[in-house]
Amino acid sequence: MNWLDFLVLLGSILSIVGYGIWRTRRCDDLQTYMKGDPKMSWLTIGLSVMATQASAITFMSTPGQGYQDGLGFVQFYFGLPLALVIIAIVFLPMYQRLNVYTAYEFLGRRFDSKTRLLGAGLFLLQRGLAAGITIYAPAIILSTMLGWPLKLTIIFAGVVATLYTAVGGSEAVSLTQQYQMAVIFGGMAMAFVILMLKLPAHFGDALSVAGIFSKLHAVDLSTDVHRRYTLWSGLLGGLFLQLSYFGADQSQVQRYISGSSLRQSRLGLMFNALFKIPMQFSILLLGALVFVFYQFEQPPVFFNQPAWHAASQTQAGAQLRSLEQQFAQVHLEKRNSLEAWLAARHSGNPQTESEARSRALAAYQQSENIRTSVADAVKTASPRTEGKDQDYVFITFILNYLPHGVIGLLIAAFFAAALSSKAAELNALASTSTVDFYRAYVNPDASGPACVTASKWFTVFWGLVALGFALFATLQDNLIQAINIVGSIFYGVILALFLVGFFLKRVGGTAVFWSALVAQCLVFVLHFYFKISYLWYTPIGCCACVALSVALQTVLGANQTAKSVAAAPTASDPHPGLGS
Repeated sequence: MNWLDFLVLLGSILSIVGYGIWRTRRCDDLQTYMKGDPKMSWLTIGLSVMATQASAITFMSTPGQGYQDGLGFVQFYFGLPLALVIIAIVFLPMYQRLNVYTAYEFLGRRFDSKTRLLGAGLFLLQRGLAAGITIYAPAIILSTMLGWPLKLTIIFAGVVATLYTAVGGSEAVSLTQQYQMAVIFGGMAMAFVILMLKLPAHFGDALSVAGIFSKLHAVDLSTDVHRRYTLWSGLLGGLFLQLSYFGADQSQVQRYISGSSLRQSRLGLMFNALFKIPMQFSILLLGALVFVFYQFEQPPVFFNQPAWHAASQTQAGAQLRSLEQQFAQVHLEKRNSLEAWLAARHSGNPQTESEARSRALAAYQQSENIRTSVADAVKTASPRTEGKDQDYVFITFILNYLPHGVIGLLIAAFFAAALSSKAAELNALASTSTVDFYRAYVNPDASGPACVTASKWFTVFWGLVALGFALFATLQDNLIQAINIVGSIFYGVILALFLVGFFLKRVGGTAVFWSALVAQCLVFVLHFYFKISYLWYTPIGCCACVALSVALQTVLGANQTAKSVAAAPTASDPHPGLGS
């Protein structure tokens, strides 16, 4: 990066954050602070919902996922459109009728205080961990590739997000997310265009090259539960996961319950139902095309170059340099075979085409074997190497092949994505802590301004918790998968609490509370002792909790009856929407 890149980076981020702080600096109304502008349009809601889910991990790590495994990860989102339709029909009207600040107020009204605390507690636990990963994951890559101190990068992003979230609350989050998404989409679009111009073959040939290496297989019909991404795990497991995330995770609920009307909130959700899968598909396709680019352009044998150079200075240096030379030779053979394959395709010579294709695939397999040996050697020489090498693919391409200015814009896009998702998480954690714990049980008579003050302090508290986790965390999985695994462990049980509350009117709080604890333990056992796809954690945890709730309620009998939920807060309620 040069001075122009830093100018674009700092100018983009600081102007958005500064504008958000300035616009919301006098926000002391509880309704506005926790829900945002009551006149929020559907487009603002839609962008805010999308920005909350699309963290920096999405834009930095997903292209690497496409580079390594192709388009198959898009199946993770196949259940999302149906999930958002169900939320728009069932969840959203209930939240708006009850005029809640958090989703877990519904659990208190429908069941009892212990069930409300369990739902809120599970959310705080998983989202608190996720908030640390959200800031830690991109900081690893940026600090490694740009030579920035890791802890300083984490602290900068964490402090900035905590500052403007504490000042302006939900209004600041929604306001800044619009402009952050503009920077993100602009940067990714420019990267895509520049990549198209740099490809050594036209777009049709590039797709053909990606195809022969199985990078365009978007749908897997396998029924093997050990495979992470299949059509069935995406439709069923993804449906449950997205239902829980968008319907029962306060970081998302808080984004859409503040629409000016039920229609505006529903349109915001439908915006994501239509555009989320195409957006993820485009990012994965970008990664697949970067793969094609590196089949003709010499790639590094290990994309995490600082880790490579550190390992090459150890006793493994001679082995690594030898492997690097072998990799360069195999890459040359592969490139020549691909060029011969494309020429044979265009000339209509099927025999030469088949032979060249076979040579290219054999050379590719050799190169992958060499890269695996290199990764093992680097890991042995430098055990503290973080994450997977594929997470460094996209930023390596950016730093080596994009012009200055555009580099700064892409780094700004990564920071913008990190800040937008981080701010939404902190805002949700603070709101839940204030409404479901402080206002409900610690200080029930607290005034609106007192709750705003408490929420600001909770924002600072959770910001420090996330920073602490990020400063001492380690990750071994691909970053985009790590964040989804954390959510999958908890989301099934959280979703079950709401599904029982909505649809099983005879089940009471005691039955669902103990069933949720048992189901959560079951998911922990699945995660630590069984090697099944994490997408199955959510449906298994959810179904187990629902089934156990019905069975336990039958044992408890009529002495443990369920509570009914009021259709709306009454005029005599001194704190409408805050629960009891």
